[in-house]
Amino acid sequence: MKATINDVAAHAGVSIKTVSRVINNEPSVRPATKKKVEDAVEALNYQPNLAARNLAGSRTYTIAFIYDNPNAYYVIDMQNGILNACKARGYELLIHPSNSKSASVHDELKNLVEHSKVAGIVLTPPFSETPAVIETLQDLDVDYVRIVSKTADVKDQDNCIQVDDSTAAFDITRHLIGLGHKRIGFLCGGEEHISTHSRLDGYRQAMKEAGLPVDESLILKGEYSFDSGVQGAKALLGTDNPPSAIFASNDEMAAGALFAARLMNVDIPSQLSIVGFEDSPFSRQTWPKLTTAHQPNNEIAKCAAALVLSKARGKTSGENASASKEAGIQREFTPELIVRDSSGSAPGN
Repeated sequence: MKATINDVAAHAGVSIKTVSRVINNEPSVRPATKKKVEDAVEALNYQPNLAARNLAGSRTYTIAFIYDNPNAYYVIDMQNGILNACKARGYELLIHPSNSKSASVHDELKNLVEHSKVAGIVLTPPFSETPAVIETLQDLDVDYVRIVSKTADVKDQDNCIQVDDSTAAFDITRHLIGLGHKRIGFLCGGEEHISTHSRLDGYRQAMKEAGLPVDESLILKGEYSFDSGVQGAKALLGTDNPPSAIFASNDEMAAGALFAARLMNVDIPSQLSIVGFEDSPFSRQTWPKLTTAHQPNNEIAKCAAALVLSKARGKTSGENASASKEAGIQREFTPELIVRDSSGSAPGN
């Protein structure tokens, strides 16, 4: 049976009025009380009548997630993380896929804000890293939070959740170097993503710190896709002096590289090590399983949604910026190295 507001109040040990104030994100509710109500909402899977709330006044109880990413696993993780944050605060989620290269993207954003009455927007790359998109949202005076690579030129840091791609890529490359690899190929993702450049920077830095030359012929342009990984690996392995290891910019590309190696009868990892990035299901569905960097996309998305909802609540309640910041929102993440079976000692070591 569907839970009611009375059930939530009884579970949390508070009045119905208090539950209503928490659900409506009204100020002056003590943090401990707010936490009890939010826990009760989650435990009982309580769903308030958001349509009625949106019609009741000028405030809206919906946030939007805008994305353009071919990786379905990434998108699903983001959706689930944002939904968790929305559910705990009594908000709905509007999912809006879009083409970041489309000339009409700015009109799309304007229509979304003006007609859907969203309280805020969560942006993922490449939207979150496109200055023109940020300027459009600022002109529309809508709250937003963007998930960006740490090396991005961030002028609105209070609106960002940052991912340290460079440090994680450095750790992965150093892992390969520690296994004796000296010729390490690098498969780049899409150039429009700052994460691509950040991960390449981490690779370069690790090579240089180890005193190893950076062979530009081993660095190939590509896209964050399986097919790109296949083509990149074939190109690297088809040379007279192929690398002993390949670092692909994400797990989907790494899976493609592993597939190409199999087609060319190259054994993994005795003849070639392959590593990825993000720790998506691709990394665990291949054989052998991929060494990668665990990027907690679900938690990143949850923090981004919590931050944008905090901003929206602060604006409607008249709180200043610092007062509207919620505790427990992590602003920076560094993906952690996960060593699996796809990386091994360099041949001859």
